[in-house]
Amino acid sequence: MRFVYLCMHFQDIIGHQNQKNVLLDSLAMQRVPHAQMFEGSDEQGVLALAIAYANAVVCGGEHDDSSARQKANGFVHPDIHFVFPTAITNEVKSKPTSDAFSTSWREFVQQQPYATLYDWSQFLGIENKQAAIHVNDALKVIQKVSLKSFEGGWRCVVIWHAEKLTTAASNKLLKSIEEPPAKTLFLLVCPDENQLLSTIRSRCQRTHFGRVSKKDIAAFLIDKGADQELAETLAAQSNGAVGKALALFKQQGNRAQYEQWFVSWVRTAFRAKGNKGVVLELTDWSQQIASEGVETQKQFLEFAIMLFRAAVMTHYELSAVAPFRETTNFKLSKFARFIHGSNILPIIDALEKSAYHLERNGNAKMIFTELSFKLTRLLHQKSI
Repeated sequence: MRFVYLCMHFQDIIGHQNQKNVLLDSLAMQRVPHAQMFEGSDEQGVLALAIAYANAVVCGGEHDDSSARQKANGFVHPDIHFVFPTAITNEVKSKPTSDAFSTSWREFVQQQPYATLYDWSQFLGIENKQAAIHVNDALKVIQKVSLKSFEGGWRCVVIWHAEKLTTAASNKLLKSIEEPPAKTLFLLVCPDENQLLSTIRSRCQRTHFGRVSKKDIAAFLIDKGADQELAETLAAQSNGAVGKALALFKQQGNRAQYEQWFVSWVRTAFRAKGNKGVVLELTDWSQQIASEGVETQKQFLEFAIMLFRAAVMTHYELSAVAPFRETTNFKLSKFARFIHGSNILPIIDALEKSAYHLERNGNAKMIFTELSFKLTRLLHQKSI
């Protein structure tokens, strides 16, 4: 078969079989749209799928030991270009571009095929900064696609987290995406198409990648060394995202820290109602979390959302839907008595809004202080 290698490569990525088949068919029939968008979370393996697809488009039916395939597998193929969010670092002090971080990018993606933007920020040490794709990257892309391909065939520009394109960068790329040179594929990877400019979005053919089955994820984790109980628990908590399940498995130590923060937070918030002395403790807790990096703060909020959801499911004896495995002496069953249908939605809404404001460089101390005061009130709200 012409694309045997691609099939094997795709099979290394858990789930999404229907989407893989459609992509394989488009390659077999040589009907490759010039502008495509892969929509889905990082943790569902969308970047890995984009790389597999880009390699297949550019390398065609080349065997794994061919020169083209070896270069593609090493992320050094001259006709495959990667664009991704960056920020100023100690090494790159001004006008950061993807090319300036190409060595770090190769190392990072090879180590973490289910990479998230949070992982990338940590890898570069830019956790306290908001990474973006700037206009200089767009100008470099335009320059690259204006030249002939090195191998004489297709070339591909993979834009990871395309929603991080600045308005100026988006406008610069618009014409190239709309009318690309012959045999040029723009492949935009984005968690949510609605985060892209409508002018960019309307010019791309969309492939959506959704959840992976719990069974497949659990089997994947067991293969990585997890025991059956932990694998099934993390598969349920992952909400169908393989990378998230893998991250939860690898970061059990961090989760223990998040759990300790959470327990201290909710206990203090519960005692703070009508007690000025405890309110000061709650302010101190907010200050402690505010001193952490913004991505760590967002990860903690995500953990808190997951735990609150597990609590409400436990309250209504539906823990199998959202199980939680404690790593400290915290007892979810006791806490679950205070989380119910009357307060779960306001709690989740407050957490999500806090993450939204952190994403937009809001003052972390103010955000967590306000969130803590809301939680104090909501924890005491009675079930109707």
